[in-house]
Amino acid sequence: MPPQGFPGHPQGWGPYPSPPHGGGPQPPFPRPPRPPLTRGQRILKCVYNPLYAAQRAFRPSRPDAVEDLTVRKIQMWRTGLGTAAWLVLVMSYKPVDTAKGADAVASDKFDQSWTSTLFLVCAFPFVIALFAFAAQGALRRLYLRRSVKPFGAVAALMGSMATFPLAVAPDSATTGFRDAIGIPGMVVLIALCTWSLGFALYGIALCLNYVFRTADIHEVLPPLLATALAWVMATLDMINNANAEVPVLARIVFLLGAPVSVTVLSCWELYRLRKYHNLSVRQALGR
Repeated sequence: MPPQGFPGHPQGWGPYPSPPHGGGPQPPFPRPPRPPLTRGQRILKCVYNPLYAAQRAFRPSRPDAVEDLTVRKIQMWRTGLGTAAWLVLVMSYKPVDTAKGADAVASDKFDQSWTSTLFLVCAFPFVIALFAFAAQGALRRLYLRRSVKPFGAVAALMGSMATFPLAVAPDSATTGFRDAIGIPGMVVLIALCTWSLGFALYGIALCLNYVFRTADIHEVLPPLLATALAWVMATLDMINNANAEVPVLARIVFLLGAPVSVTVLSCWELYRLRKYHNLSVRQALGR
């Protein structure tokens, strides 16, 4: 075979095809996928990146879990629109004209999210126990075994929030602890609090979105828990007369908007799970 670059050979001659469009610029070759992180690399990344650690702690990770991307996108939109509606309500009836007012608004939103998380934490063991013991035979043991990671997520969130009282609480026990560890210990404690702040704030958002990764137990649990939490929070706001300065009609719309939208979305999610993935509450219980 003559050399490939021999003058006089027509374009495209030889074993290799000629480039299209007269040899113009070609699309880049796709990059090879990155190799997965080893166990040690994942641990190291969790140490210096609290947001990555929160993702590892609060996102479902069961390999065979069904994830409907359409529902996940709608949930993100619902969270964003709910936050926007809350901001509009606050800005309309609680004007933020000073730094103190902005701090009060931010503190109010954090308290609301933290209260929702605490109620979810309190309801979580009862719902899991009720769901597991309502299942038949081997499914009961399977769900109890799968509940280890969701309970670990609860413990991780509570543990991260427990670092702040150690650093700032004025009682004698924590003051004595800070005096005992000295300046080097305080440096470590402040670094731990800084890490825990990012972990806890991002973790609260992930907990509310993924409902403490209960999809690791079964896919029908997140919509059921989210619906129960939304109605409990609306009932508490009504009992506590939250947003009393807001007109009655706007308050009713605001109070009912969240639980109604969550209920509709949860019913749609259960419908999609049953129709497209053959997953239902009855099937999950083995009945």
